[in-house]
Amino acid sequence: MSETSAADPPSYQIRLVGTPDGGDRVPDLSPREARDRWLNKLRVSKADSSVSAYHYQTKLFVEWCEEQGITSIGELTGWDIESYETHRRGQGVKPYTLQKELGTLRRFLEYCARIELVDESLPEKVDPPDTPRDSQVDETMLHPERAQRILAYYRQDPAARATRAHALLEVAWFTGARLGALRGLDVDDYDAGEQYVAFRHRPNLGTPLKNGEDGERVVGLPEKICEVLDEYVDQERHDEFDDHGREPLLASAVGRPSTNAVRAWMYQATIPCLYTDCPHGNERETCEYLEDSYNNVSKCPSSRSPHQVRTGSITWQRNRGVPADVVSQRVNSSVRVIEKHYDKPDEVKEMEKRRRQYLDRLDFDGQDGDDE
Repeated sequence: MSETSAADPPSYQIRLVGTPDGGDRVPDLSPREARDRWLNKLRVSKADSSVSAYHYQTKLFVEWCEEQGITSIGELTGWDIESYETHRRGQGVKPYTLQKELGTLRRFLEYCARIELVDESLPEKVDPPDTPRDSQVDETMLHPERAQRILAYYRQDPAARATRAHALLEVAWFTGARLGALRGLDVDDYDAGEQYVAFRHRPNLGTPLKNGEDGERVVGLPEKICEVLDEYVDQERHDEFDDHGREPLLASAVGRPSTNAVRAWMYQATIPCLYTDCPHGNERETCEYLEDSYNNVSKCPSSRSPHQVRTGSITWQRNRGVPADVVSQRVNSSVRVIEKHYDKPDEVKEMEKRRRQYLDRLDFDGQDGDDE
């Protein structure tokens, strides 16, 4: 696999220039200027990844306003909001995506109303659609059956065992951690004796956690995973340091990988042709997704991103009977979010768990057969 490391996308930061009008007058901001001011305010309390998500969720709205000739945020009306929603629906956007976009747009306009850039009633005119629960779950998750087959391949193939791809997938699957948390792990965060990894919030050293210090946790690992990590650290890990003198657990040839690099590694680690014939009818030697595996493998319909691995892991942990509150602590997500977005139990297994104890009552044994 290629060792090329893509550069990190710059953190989303906004440079604000003082307005010349001064005084108590509310400035006449464009939709883009108002949106950027809102994002800059959020950066104080939100992770860069969250601010970036809000940026992309409002980007199309800002561009639509500019296309419509709306030069002042104060010009917006309820009809504009309705027209934009109709525009997005006409583009075939999925209901859940539209719900997220409009929910973020409403929060942005609530900020604008609070500082009197728009009429206070405007945010109420944004009406995100209700969506079925099933539509809010990532159906492209790494399903447990596939995860089991991929991990079996890595564990059994001498050439693949304890490689970086193997170590990454083992840790990601059994912790359910986010991409940023995986990238931030150091060698010292892995305790082979106690069999755990510790996720730490280190914003000043380039590896913040999504939920800050609230995201810090120690997550236990099964013995088999620790055996793999021990082999990886001893035999396969690049002996490199990052710019802060730390030793990344999942190191690249030049130190700590970028987020894009870790994402690409996960796509590479989960392609199906590692352990089976291509489900898409391609030959490995001529597959377009593998010609430049670092840049193209994400286009393979069956490769999976770190978030999709996380989704599969959380679903699998719940299906294995791990209580939601325990999963919540392991993966650093609220019980409410887990139950809403990830808790999709196998119906047959749930039936067995709920009803098996009562089946012995549904028999004629011990009865005399007299209907009278």
